[in-house]
Amino acid sequence: MPYEPVSVFDIFKIAVGPSSSHTLGPWRAALSFVNILNQRGLSADLTGIKVLLFGSLAKTGIGHGTDIAVQLGLSGYDPVRMDTGTIPGLIQQINQDKKLKLSDGPVIPFDPARDIEFRIKESLPRHPNALRFMARFRQAAPVEETYYSVGGGFIETEEPAPVAGKSSQLPFPIDSANDLLHWCMKTGLTIHEVVMENERSWRDELLIKSELLEIWRVMKECMYTGCHVSGVLPGGLKVNRRAADLNKKLLEGRPDQSYEEWIKSIRDGGRDFKYILDWVSCFALAVNEVNASFGRVVTAPTNGAAGVIPAVLQYFISFCGGDEEKIISFLLTAGEIGSIFKKGATLSAAMGGCQAEIGVSSAMAAAAITEALGGTQRQALMAAEIAMEHHLGLTCDPIGGLVQIPCIERNTMGAIKAITASQLALQSKPDFAKVSLDNVIRTMWNTALDMNSKYKETSDGGLAVMIPISLSEC
Repeated sequence: MPYEPVSVFDIFKIAVGPSSSHTLGPWRAALSFVNILNQRGLSADLTGIKVLLFGSLAKTGIGHGTDIAVQLGLSGYDPVRMDTGTIPGLIQQINQDKKLKLSDGPVIPFDPARDIEFRIKESLPRHPNALRFMARFRQAAPVEETYYSVGGGFIETEEPAPVAGKSSQLPFPIDSANDLLHWCMKTGLTIHEVVMENERSWRDELLIKSELLEIWRVMKECMYTGCHVSGVLPGGLKVNRRAADLNKKLLEGRPDQSYEEWIKSIRDGGRDFKYILDWVSCFALAVNEVNASFGRVVTAPTNGAAGVIPAVLQYFISFCGGDEEKIISFLLTAGEIGSIFKKGATLSAAMGGCQAEIGVSSAMAAAAITEALGGTQRQALMAAEIAMEHHLGLTCDPIGGLVQIPCIERNTMGAIKAITASQLALQSKPDFAKVSLDNVIRTMWNTALDMNSKYKETSDGGLAVMIPISLSEC
């Protein structure tokens, strides 16, 4: 297996919902394409751009907002910093004017209904999530670029360029769980300590910690927001938000005017099993309701699975205790497990079904909380294996192509399975385990290869066809 350096910050990316592969990936692809035109000095001569969506991007692109993401990317908006509340107005203006102001470039004619084509019956062989940009000019020859959104917001072109800013060799090169365990055993370092040493090859340690706490700030802000916004989710399914009602019910009138006050009120409610279980579900629901509303979330490792890590980490903070150092350690460990899955299998539901999203996020959370609770390196890896083992074969079948049903509830299941997997591992002796994390990653990948395409984020099978919703309604 070729060595592939992947940073924790490649796994955890601040993004806009609802999908990392269908929203963030195409958004970043559009930004990249405009950058190519600008670098070549072609923007001033531009007369038009056409966007072709293939495979899964075409089949569920409307529900996932792929067309919206492409327009925002071409316009130069940054998914990390833009005010998400302005998105509906911006898209409405483009549709009304039939014009688009290119990032650092001219205003060009652009009719989304004409210039974004959903090639539902066409797929490109390299990956199910493919899109092509075609630019026309007054004098220059046309320019085309094909991108693949390979999961978790990662994009690739036909000829992938070297990853900028990445060293070719880290102090502890890791491509598998066995590699990670080898370095832990050889050095005596914990998982998060090994990961920190690798991250220091790219960033100063203080910056690493600062950026990880910023990741957590976005996660907890997303959770808190989702627990305080009621109403109906956009898209046509008329799905009611549930986190706010559950939050209100669980608090029983205790104050929650700020995040800090909210956490205190949660702790003051007790430690009953059912109470804690309800809060884990509430945390996960909140994140993914924000995600489904084009809100700001963190890929963990994807948007569709964005609720699992925050829910488990918030559970740890609220009911087990934890300071900033524990939060940093948690995210380092979780990120490394996610990178191992990316290298050994996939983070794309269009390639591997929902096992590649909820299953991976559950494994990430399981390993991280196991280490945070004092588990050994072997117990942490065992927890990750247990969590994924019980997500194997999980299909991706979003109703109406929306990241709502069954996606939102699946985040609650992934979070609870992660906690259960951790408890099992903490009470077990990993030396007697029959299945390793690397075994289960290979199994997951083989399962993905065998899985029928209608269960891979196409909305052609499973629940998606049991509930007759037209994409035009969404």
